[in-house]
Amino acid sequence: MRPPRFSAASSFHSDLKLRIKNYFTEKNLNPTGNFTLYSKAIILVAAYIATYVILVFFTPHWSLAILGAILLGGLAATIGFNVMHDGAHGSFSKKKWVNELAGVSINFLGANVFMWKTKHNVVHHSFTNIDEVDDDMNARPFLRLCPNQRFYKIHKYQHKYFLFVYSLLYLYWVFVTDYKKYASKKVGIIPIQKMKAMDHISFWGFKAIHILLFVVLPIMMVGWLPWLIGFVVYGLATGIILSVVFQLAHAVEEAAFPMPNAETNQLEDDWAIHQLKTTANFATHNKVLSWLVGGLNFQVEHHLFPNVSHIHYPAISKIIRETCQEYGIPYLEHPKFRLAFASHVNHLRGLGRP
Repeated sequence: MRPPRFSAASSFHSDLKLRIKNYFTEKNLNPTGNFTLYSKAIILVAAYIATYVILVFFTPHWSLAILGAILLGGLAATIGFNVMHDGAHGSFSKKKWVNELAGVSINFLGANVFMWKTKHNVVHHSFTNIDEVDDDMNARPFLRLCPNQRFYKIHKYQHKYFLFVYSLLYLYWVFVTDYKKYASKKVGIIPIQKMKAMDHISFWGFKAIHILLFVVLPIMMVGWLPWLIGFVVYGLATGIILSVVFQLAHAVEEAAFPMPNAETNQLEDDWAIHQLKTTANFATHNKVLSWLVGGLNFQVEHHLFPNVSHIHYPAISKIIRETCQEYGIPYLEHPKFRLAFASHVNHLRGLGRP
């Protein structure tokens, strides 16, 4: 399968871009992050380091250690949402080196920012919810996330066991998929950009640092079995949080899963309208949730303007919503987290039938 082509850009998209540009000009704002984001990043990274140090060097009672491992997983996910994600999109700061530093935070957590940029920035943001192209929709054979994907009998129960599959995401990502992408030089059907010598050094160097910090050193300090239990709990917690937040934005009942015309390989909509039909917000008035997930509950705003920092999403969401209403284009949103979660479960239940 070749990557599909979108229809020509609509007047809606050009009008929307102009309105958002005017907003930042009139407010005299830079679309990247500011002190609010930087202070949050410092808090999250400091909390992560402190939790790691306590668990490895001052290991508490096993019951508290388990809670600490869950907390560490939550902090890993929030650093990914708030620091790495904006950095990798170039929206964390006006300075390129600061964005690169923020993006590299994912390397310390065991993954690789070079692979992430291809998988997320290039593939997912370009071809959202398109089966066989968007790698985020590929959890086969365990889960059927798109209507076009092959049905297996096990999918009848996927709405009951999906959290178990999600819990494996982080560990599988760090120890398997990064290496598969590195070896195949592809993310699904999309080739990755040619890696320079420094990219290869960074890939293997940070993988070694991660093994040292999260496997070798903890085993030396607390022993094999306590490390194994703690690391698995940490990995499972990270996987569930990462997966749920991302899936509630795309794998829900209301989202579309368009496929290109078989003859022309062209999609019905232009890129912007495609994003609006395949992406949903959730719980945007929940300020605590918004703070923790780095604005990824404003997924519509993020997909339309990925180079804008998430701290601006609440403001520009009003402009986007109004423009969608004027043009009669859907703006998908669940007002509560529980409603988005229920929609995701219903989506899985519905695809659990052939």
